Amino acid sequence: MGEPVTTGAAPGTPSTATAPTGTAGAAGTAGAPGPAAGPRPRFVALREVDPSVVEDIRYAGSRNFTGAVVDGYEEPVCLLARPVAEALRRAQREVLRAGYSLKVYDCYRPQRAVDRFVRWAGDAADQSTKAEFYPEVDKARLIPEGYIAARSGHSRGSTVDVTLVRLPARREVDMGTRFDFFGSLSHTDDPRVSGAVRENRQVLKRVLGAQGFVNLPVEWWHFTYRPEAYPDAYFDVPVAVASVRP
Repeated sequence: MGEPVTTGAAPGTPSTATAPTGTAGAAGTAGAPGPAAGPRPRFVALREVDPSVVEDIRYAGSRNFTGAVVDGYEEPVCLLARPVAEALRRAQREVLRAGYSLKVYDCYRPQRAVDRFVRWAGDAADQSTKAEFYPEVDKARLIPEGYIAARSGHSRGSTVDVTLVRLPARREVDMGTRFDFFGSLSHTDDPRVSGAVRENRQVLKRVLGAQGFVNLPVEWWHFTYRPEAYPDAYFDVPVAVASVRP
């Protein structure tokens, strides 16, 4: 969950503060001020732009590092700024020709969800997902080492967490780690990654890079479309189709 920005606030409002982008919350600093008043984002549901992209929105269910549905995820839907959704559609056309599909784990992420990540990281008693998601990192180190942060680029609607699946079975290709694995093995170019796993990561990076997406080097699944539609905003509207309706 690390990225080159940072991860509450009144629903539907963005912050004008800037920050770096990063991991489970997006890189930044815990304790950053909440979003300020502002307009609602003009997002679209990815399924309305390209329904062929597989959606597996992990924070809308319990299959994530918190072990529970995350605050603000009212529906398992991918919401994005329209240019991002259209760029994913172009990338999807490319991978479909090779017998694959894109699969998104997370798209727009409300500030209240990022706040929940910070609270989870501070709960030393809850170690229920350690074996799966952070076996080699002490939970107390997740914030200091940048795995969890107070701000996230996902809250701006131009960042996606994505992988490849093989069609027709929709089986995920081997990327070396699970999504949201907190450890250096998740670094896109970690020297321990070789062979088919390295090639799978590079294919994803090349295909998305050709459409304007920039990979976060510490997370093979994390990509931000540039230029961003809302470069200085952190929104907090819920993840639900109603949030993108007029």
